[in-house]
Amino acid sequence: MNTTLLPSVAPSPKTLKRKGSTRRRAPSHIPPPQSQETHDAALHAIRNLLKGRTSYDAFPVSFRLIVLDTKLNVKKALQCLLLNGVVSAPLWNSEKSKFAGMLTVLDIIHLIQYYYDTANYEAAAADVETFRLESIRDIERSLGVATPPMLAEHPNSTLYKAARVLIQTHARRLPLLDYDTETGHEVIVSVLTQYRLLKFISINCTREIQQLHLSLRKLKIGTYVSSNPPPPDPENPETQNPYYPIATATLDTPVFDVVHMFSERAISAVPIIDQDGVVVNLYETVDVITLVRLGAYQSLDLTISEALNQRSPDFPGVVICTAGDSLGTLLELIKKRRVHRLVVVEGDEEEKKGGKKGRLLGIITLSDVLRYVIGEVGIGESVEEIATLSAAPSTLLSPDVIS
Repeated sequence: MNTTLLPSVAPSPKTLKRKGSTRRRAPSHIPPPQSQETHDAALHAIRNLLKGRTSYDAFPVSFRLIVLDTKLNVKKALQCLLLNGVVSAPLWNSEKSKFAGMLTVLDIIHLIQYYYDTANYEAAAADVETFRLESIRDIERSLGVATPPMLAEHPNSTLYKAARVLIQTHARRLPLLDYDTETGHEVIVSVLTQYRLLKFISINCTREIQQLHLSLRKLKIGTYVSSNPPPPDPENPETQNPYYPIATATLDTPVFDVVHMFSERAISAVPIIDQDGVVVNLYETVDVITLVRLGAYQSLDLTISEALNQRSPDFPGVVICTAGDSLGTLLELIKKRRVHRLVVVEGDEEEKKGGKKGRLLGIITLSDVLRYVIGEVGIGESVEEIATLSAAPSTLLSPDVIS
């Protein structure tokens, strides 16, 4: 398994004994003592920066935007996404010249589950050739899953406000819309993702990140295996999960069982563990999409082990960390490579206490990191100020635009 371990927090500088000198010493470059106060001050500085910068500022110098017409069929849409190396795209209603929401991998997962439950392989394969994107919301309603909110912001809105919208709506991406001054029609400018926002922070707040020294364990960032799981209930398989509340699978688990976890829990990855709970891999929604794009509908009956053999060789590996790693180290990693989640495993500290090195402890998503960095109520802010910010005009579009 390709894994990436987060580098450990840098050790404290050693104190060396030196002979007395009458020469004037240069200022020390050793960082000041780290404390909760310096950590909080760094968060405050990051939030203030985001309040003074717009979503435009987070755009890369050069980028491309894939926009899909709602009349496009699903198979062609999937091919377009995967060939361009993206997992989501804005939708456009050409009849009304309006933004029509986002197509994400989770939408396709819902579609797969619907066909798997209601049709045979031949019918599903034939229907997906003609099924149009404009009908996806109907599928979600029939499955009883939540329809994603139709949110958007103007590119001139502050990054802080955009981050708040992402946190409050549990969205992973936020479309940015402007208006054509001549026609008055909407114009899709770009899409701000959690990753892009956190990378902006990691690039522009280098000094502050160095002060975010507290451990992930202390900050309670992420979801962790519960020490007090609910009592087993024969009618509720989830209560029999020893890693509750984290969804897990083994190499022998059928792919469709994991697809069901994706759809039911609205998650995008499941840790693959061995009999000791040691993380051996990660199965993601994009792995399923690859199978479907290739027309391998029957591959959903394969085991995870068999399906992983069809994974692209470009898979970057599972990014893991320990609960003792710092938030600053995590943000440094985001600056260097594209990261969407980290699997938290037991490290040397837990092993000394009788644990198993590499055993699953938790999972950290970019949503978890962004929620902590932005905060429910920011340092130096009141609940009333946050309520005022929440009431500020965000573009909430009609949820039935593409239905």
